[in-house]
Parts: sequence; C-alpha cells; structure tokens
Amino acid sequence: MFTAERYVRPATLQEALELNRKRSSTILGGGCWLRLGRKRIGTLIDLSGLGLDQIEERDGWVRIGAMVSLRQLETSALLKERFGSLFADMTGHIVGVQFRECATFGGSVWGRFGFSDILTGLLALDCEVELAEAGRIPLRDFAARKADRDILAAVWVQLDGRKAVYHTVRNAGTDFPVLACAVSCGEGETAYRLSIGARPMKAVSLEVTPDTLETALDAVSFGTNLRAGAAYRRHLASVLANRGIRELEGEQA
Repeated sequence: MFTAERYVRPATLQEALELNRKRSSTILGGGCWLRLGRKRIGTLIDLSGLGLDQIEERDGWVRIGAMVSLRQLETSALLKERFGSLFADMTGHIVGVQFRECATFGGSVWGRFGFSDILTGLLALDCEVELAEAGRIPLRDFAARKADRDILAAVWVQLDGRKAVYHTVRNAGTDFPVLACAVSCGEGETAYRLSIGARPMKAVSLEVTPDTLETALDAVSFGTNLRAGAAYRRHLASVLANRGIRELEGEQA
C-alpha cells in the first residue's frame, strides 16, 4: 500500500503539471500500480476532474483521453467502428474485467512497459501523444524517451485507412504475454508495419514484406526470462507476424 501527505484534484491540466514538477508528487491514474508496493507520496494528483475520460473523433483523428479505462477501450463502439476488433484484442486479456475497469489508458502508455499490450498495438498505427508541456509528438518518439515530469493528456490515432490486427501468446489467459505482435498496412502500401512487444523489452516497430520478414526478425533482439526463452520468442514472432500478414491480405483481397 501507499500513503500520501496531500491529495489534490486539480481544475486544469496546467495546475496538475505544476504540482507534478516536485519529485515527491505522483499521478494517481487508476491507482492499480500504486498498490503493488509500499511508498510514501508527498502530493497525490487526481486527474479525474479534467475531462480526460472521453474517446472522441476530431478532424480525421480519434482522441483517447489518458483517464479512459482499459474497459472503455475494450467496449468502445467508436473504436470498433473505426478499427475493428483491434482495441478489444489489445485489452481483452489484461488481468480481468475488474482490473480493466480501474486501470487507465494513460497509465499503460506512460509506463512504456516491456510487456505492454497497449503500446505494442498502438505502434502499428499512426499515433501522436498529447503532453501537457511538450504538446503533440509522434508516439514512436515518446516511446523512446525517458520518463520525465510531464503529463500525458491523450493519444491521437489518425484515421488514415490503416488496417491492423493484434495477436499474443500467453501461458495463461490473463497472464502477461510471452510475446505480442501487431501488424498493419495502409491503403495502397505493399510493406507491412510490424510491432513486437513482450520480448520482454519495450515494443519495437519495423517495416517488412513477406519476403523480408525473416531477415528483419533475425535483427531483432529477443530476451529470455521465466516465461520463455529467446529462441522460442523468435519462433513465435515469425508465426504471429505471418498470421497477421495473411489476415490483412485476406481483407485486401
């Protein structure tokens, strides 16, 4: 458990940013990860009053607020209409419904966890993150940055006709993935965008064709941990990537 000296529910994102500049401050989010260890917090910042819990379509983009729950991603009619089953596939195996009702989209993206289903899936799309201080930047650039005291407000997903599919292998239905894989293709493109997560390092994104896939995978580092070995993960990456490519080829036929 954790304890906090002060709880604040800021009225603006700028106020939240100023509060978060202190190293003793922590963003509450859904609170799921804060429960995992004992820590003492100076100021606990609750973003729930900032209207960041909406999924909206704006000017050719879908804006997903940082306080949207994983369950909202899973069940959103707008996301299903625009991206098919992608977001439900990304979230449906994460722990359980009760956890997904609490855990926030922003917390999943900000953490840049090596096992993240969310980050792996988003890297296959054309996305930008909206930060309180830095503004909008490409998701790829954000994923490569070290954590700082900025605040993630939303993620913008471009509606550019890109189709994507998502697959994972897990030792148990609600376990962390052994390997995660997302494949996408834009209209008229001959190459596929492939993102591989749970290597168990952060997700990596690369461009492949069916002919260059195996060579590209040979250049990717796959790690070993208690869930699986590197050689097995390399094998899974080939199987899942080929499966995704075949699905997208079927849609284009």
